[in-house]
Amino acid sequence: MMSTPLPDPLRVAVVEDQPLFRSMLERMLDESTGLVVVASVGTVTEAARALQPGVADVALLDIDLPDGNGIALGVSLRRRQPDLGILLLSAHDAMDLLLDLPLDVAAGWGYLSKNSSTSEETLLTAVRAAAAGETVLDPALLDRVTPRAGSDVARLTARQYEVLRLLASGLSNAGIGQRLGITEKSVQNHVNAVYSTLGIDVDPARNPRVSAALRLLEGTGPAT
Repeated sequence: MMSTPLPDPLRVAVVEDQPLFRSMLERMLDESTGLVVVASVGTVTEAARALQPGVADVALLDIDLPDGNGIALGVSLRRRQPDLGILLLSAHDAMDLLLDLPLDVAAGWGYLSKNSSTSEETLLTAVRAAAAGETVLDPALLDRVTPRAGSDVARLTARQYEVLRLLASGLSNAGIGQRLGITEKSVQNHVNAVYSTLGIDVDPARNPRVSAALRLLEGTGPAT
């Protein structure tokens, strides 16, 4: 499936109530090639006022804000701007919140934990993937889950499950191939097998990578 070219520069809004963490995010994003911070605020009220449709391409939203929560804010922003990418940040390690999103806004959301995702590369990958309409999950948290017995995810081979986790972490097929030391064609074959096992239709109107990431969330639980 062809991906839509991202705007250059990619406009990012930050909604985070902790001033120090917010300034760190601003600096990291502004110093990254192809990204620019266009708004930086600390509350739902300020965000609703600042993030008018068309201002940003992707919004980083802290889930816990002093006057509300980032999930409800993200739903509101997405319904005003359907192509806005949303990346949630939280200290509570609750990726499964993405499973409760309303269906009309469920694509193009990502989730990173403040406790585990300290890598600049991880953050930037997630920002760009969210802007492209993909669902990105925290790679460190994915390392802590295993397939649930009886789930479709449990039917995947070890290599297919590995490919699915990397896909859900926001890596492209080329990036997955580099990580695993296999060809991009081999990665695509594994991805197709994952879609088949999980019953995901490759529909041009829907992003199968989003569906695969959400099925991964549904079919896994904490490692024992």
